[in-house]
Amino acid sequence: MILDVPTTVGPGRLTIAAAEHPTAVLWLGHGAGGGIDAADLAVLAARLPPLGITVARYEQPWRVAGKKVAARPPALDVAWRETAPRVRELAQGLPLVVGGRSAGARVACRTATEVGAAAVVCLAFPLHPPGGPDKTRLPELLEPEVPVLVLQGTRDPFGSAETVAAEVSGRRNIRVVPVPEADHGMRVAKSASVTPAEVRDLLAATVAGFLSVRALDDEVGAADGAG
Repeated sequence: MILDVPTTVGPGRLTIAAAEHPTAVLWLGHGAGGGIDAADLAVLAARLPPLGITVARYEQPWRVAGKKVAARPPALDVAWRETAPRVRELAQGLPLVVGGRSAGARVACRTATEVGAAAVVCLAFPLHPPGGPDKTRLPELLEPEVPVLVLQGTRDPFGSAETVAAEVSGRRNIRVVPVPEADHGMRVAKSASVTPAEVRDLLAATVAGFLSVRALDDEVGAADGAG
């Protein structure tokens, strides 16, 4: 199902893969360099609905308009916030989990509290620009008070899994899962010890486990205890 959603910065678009008997809704945004067909977003949309998780992938207005350059963060946040009521209608009281890849993960973190998210899923969180570790986006990743799952490639030039894990050490609500030998696009070299199929399996299984009702309840309890 595809829904066009008007916002003050232009129309955005939700592409929804609905679960037959949903237990949660996962709302995902895309990155600045691509759309909702990115491999990691696509595999979640394909594999999670049969497990009871409805997946809604959101195309930002700049992408719907056919522009090649992403909008600035404030405009991204505006479109996301103004789309939230439509997504909450879709959730019908079920837990709403927000997330996305790269820039989409940043948007989800910045707005998680405002949209009432139960948890956050970050795919390839861009901790810093390549070669610019001093320009950190760590405060954004630390902003959500709910459970946060970060799936990060070990070869990500925007911040490796090891680097991200070190930066969030001590934050009990943030879990960092390394994606072996993956870059920022969750791609692995032909010579890698893992295959693209194994990466997809890891992404889907990890997010599914995080979003299962029991696992999510455990994560929320851990976060409440840390507060």
